[in-house]
Amino acid sequence: MKSISQSAWPAALRDPSGNREPVCGTGGGLDSRTAGRGQTMVIDKGLGRHAFADLLETAGPYIDCVKFGFGTAPLYPADVLLAKIGLAKRAGLTVMPGGTLLEAAVRQNAVPAFFESVCRFGFNGIEVSDGTIELDRKQRTALIQEGLRNGLRVVTEYGKKLTGSVVDADELLFTAEADWLAGADMVTVEARESGVGVGLFDRNGDCALSELETIGRTLGDIGRIMWETPLKQQQVLLLSAFGAEANLGNIQPSEVLSLETMRRGLRSDTFHFGKRVEPFVYMI
Repeated sequence: MKSISQSAWPAALRDPSGNREPVCGTGGGLDSRTAGRGQTMVIDKGLGRHAFADLLETAGPYIDCVKFGFGTAPLYPADVLLAKIGLAKRAGLTVMPGGTLLEAAVRQNAVPAFFESVCRFGFNGIEVSDGTIELDRKQRTALIQEGLRNGLRVVTEYGKKLTGSVVDADELLFTAEADWLAGADMVTVEARESGVGVGLFDRNGDCALSELETIGRTLGDIGRIMWETPLKQQQVLLLSAFGAEANLGNIQPSEVLSLETMRRGLRSDTFHFGKRVEPFVYMI
């Protein structure tokens, strides 16, 4: 069979925007994968090793981080968990347990054991959050710095999981700046896995563009902010507001390629991202 590669497609059809190519293949390492392009974080709520391998085979180059949602990590058989972490790391991804697991460790007075287990299993990242518990500034900073001491990439999260909680732009800015000063790499804005009735989004999963613009003006640089956007309408909104390079999280595994088409202008919702050229005219 004749060998054929992805480059058999014209560049204008692989990436009409001209901003997403080239994307490093697997094994490129975190820095080379994420440099200069918006990141995509996937929430994994229980994929088996084969489904996880299939995800990386088809969409791995368009994923930057995988979060094993909530407190699912300790529930996997150890060999399955090790296999998934190994696959993710070989693909050059950040792989981390959900922030709720660290919150449980705080609640159960098991923080040292949490970090020991995270390192033993080979995770290379953690999420520090207080969506369910209360952390004062000193505790939050200490957890960030403990993650760094263990050689982990630290992502933090702003916002509460309680239905009806909202984003306060000034509070988000204060939290983000303090987290970055403590050593966090990125700050995620909470929207849960549902994207409904929490954070930026109302009970229908919608958000006013004016509200986003206010938050964007307050933050200034949003390059180190990740927006949880589990629903398509939310992804379209954030991409439209902040551009194709917006960092988006809590993406369902089955939606990774769909999101990447929107980033590139290969889907109707963001078709305008593609560069305008003279239309093709048939010569008669």
